[in-house]
Amino acid sequence: MSELLNPNAPPPRPALPPRPGRDRRHPTYVAFVIHRVSGLLLALFLPLHFWALGQALQGEAALEGFLRWTDNPLFKFAEWGLVVLLALHLAGGLRVMALEFLGWRARQKDMVAASAGIAIAAAILFLLNVG
Repeated sequence: MSELLNPNAPPPRPALPPRPGRDRRHPTYVAFVIHRVSGLLLALFLPLHFWALGQALQGEAALEGFLRWTDNPLFKFAEWGLVVLLALHLAGGLRVMALEFLGWRARQKDMVAASAGIAIAAAILFLLNVG
């Protein structure tokens, strides 16, 4: 199209091949995003956790009221979500540590799959109330 508008324009350059690790659909990029997002969500949970711990400092009645509130099924589902976030973040962190200490390996996709499997297993075990 540019040749029609400007006959002296240089020919278009061919597209560069994708660089490893730069493709946003690559499993390692998805693992990176999951690790970051789970870390941010866990950080957002901390003030609520500290507030819950503060209920124990206010006395037995305040703590008992909070614990009754946690029997809500919606809270139980949120608790399961928290365990999923913790498992994802832990498994992603183990993958990053393996990458740091073992160096880049051609089997990065296998490491992503293993860390996802660990996280899913932990979430299912918690959901089934095993352990």
